[in-house]
Amino acid sequence: MTKRVSGGSPWEDVVGYSRAVRVGQIVHVAGTTATLHGEVQCVGDAAGQTRVILNIIQAALESLGGRMQDVVRTRIYVTDIGQWEAVGRAHGEVFANIRPAASMVQVAALIDPDHLVEIEAEAILPLPSVDSASVDSGMNTEMDFAK
Repeated sequence: MTKRVSGGSPWEDVVGYSRAVRVGQIVHVAGTTATLHGEVQCVGDAAGQTRVILNIIQAALESLGGRMQDVVRTRIYVTDIGQWEAVGRAHGEVFANIRPAASMVQVAALIDPDHLVEIEAEAILPLPSVDSASVDSGMNTEMDFAK
């Protein structure tokens, strides 16, 4: 079953995409910028934008039953690779102990000139735990050796 969540971005309807899509235990989070209610946040502050973005990603994951600890991959796009350390440190504030596979690349531009960072994420949610005592396999496991 596929579940989708919107982030309220003004571009979602125009482009035709979802903030995040869950298929089974896998969640794909679309490229996310520091845009809230149509307004770019932390203009001129790449680290601040990264923190806003990670909060948006966290909310999307949680709405689909995930957590940041489930993230296995991030892709970070920056408009100025000279900001790599500030962006990387902000990313590390969340992922230092989770350690997903990650890439950071410079791009010529993002959709709004005030966007300095865009991040995509992928998560794999744990399988639900199954209490073996509550599972009915349909097999009769009782044997009468007295016969």
